Amino acid sequence: MTNPTTERRGSEQRVTKQRLAVVAALGQVDDFVTAQELHRWLVDEGDKVSLATVYRLLLSMAEDGLVDVLRSAEGESMYRQCQAEHHHHHLVCRTCGKAVEVEAPAVEQWAARVAAENGFTDPTHTVEIYGLCPACSQAGK
Repeated sequence: MTNPTTERRGSEQRVTKQRLAVVAALGQVDDFVTAQELHRWLVDEGDKVSLATVYRLLLSMAEDGLVDVLRSAEGESMYRQCQAEHHHHHLVCRTCGKAVEVEAPAVEQWAARVAAENGFTDPTHTVEIYGLCPACSQAGK
């Protein structure tokens, strides 16, 4: 797995105390979090980092492929440290927020074919599938 503190290809080129704090915080959460949630957690832990810095670092890390990003039902970006080193998609529970990384070769082939049929090159895409996880389904949530 890539090291988010040293591998940088995007706009954030320095390893700062704030970057290290964001990386450490992301390493302690299993599910996706918003920038505001992450900022609140950092402040509660005594880290001196502005919300704007948290946003900037998360965007830079997303550009570098070091964090996964998905949109909440309200349209807000949510972040999680990448668990896989390759392109993947997510199953996301609408109730508890649990996310599972999945590979979808058929989606990859479909995206490439549709792009080519329309004269597009170098296609990229994101796919998130929302539903209920087994625990929430069983609990009748």
